[in-house]
Amino acid sequence: MAAPKITLYVDIVSPFAYIAYHVLRNSPVFAKCTTTYVSVLLGAIIQATGNTPPIRIKNKDKWINVERLRWSKLLGVPITEAMPDGFPVFTLAVQRALCVVAADHPEKLATCIDALYNTLWVNRDSSVIKPEGYVPVLETVIGKDAAIKVAEKSNTAEIKQKLISNTDRSVESGAFGLPWMECTNSKGETESFFGVDHLGQVVAFLGLDGTLGKGFKALL
Repeated sequence: MAAPKITLYVDIVSPFAYIAYHVLRNSPVFAKCTTTYVSVLLGAIIQATGNTPPIRIKNKDKWINVERLRWSKLLGVPITEAMPDGFPVFTLAVQRALCVVAADHPEKLATCIDALYNTLWVNRDSSVIKPEGYVPVLETVIGKDAAIKVAEKSNTAEIKQKLISNTDRSVESGAFGLPWMECTNSKGETESFFGVDHLGQVVAFLGLDGTLGKGFKALL
């Protein structure tokens, strides 16, 4: 029987995408899944779908901050209590860099995403959105020379178009925000899911054992 598959669209600006990413990457519930991470630009998804950023909605801006702390605690995801400086930050440069990593260092992509998310959402270091901030972070994973080349290549027309294509692909699949997950179960059936609060539905659809993971009783 084929292993369940998940495509998770990621932009490090989103704390909820971070929570979903951390769970999919680390929880034993998802250990048998083949997971693909795709770099996108959340702002472009919101613009393309006519969505309104939660932080621009009265009362919801405060509510989502409480929610991110609730969900991170429930699911055992490390996260800063205070928001990163300057949030929301513009992640265009670092998302392009992740497109380069995906192309040139695919075996290191997840570890690079780990490091970037940790820098922004655990250490509150917003400088990671710019080359001078993300190059030292990537250096710890792929080495100094490779990290510098990632920054250089991220400005090419090819990579700029790749991020656009990835983002368009997410919208075409139904995304209107993050986390957005495209899931295929062992029967070959495919459905998409939005939000950390729907991870329980992902578990059920993929036929996984939710009892293996922290906090999943609250989701199922």
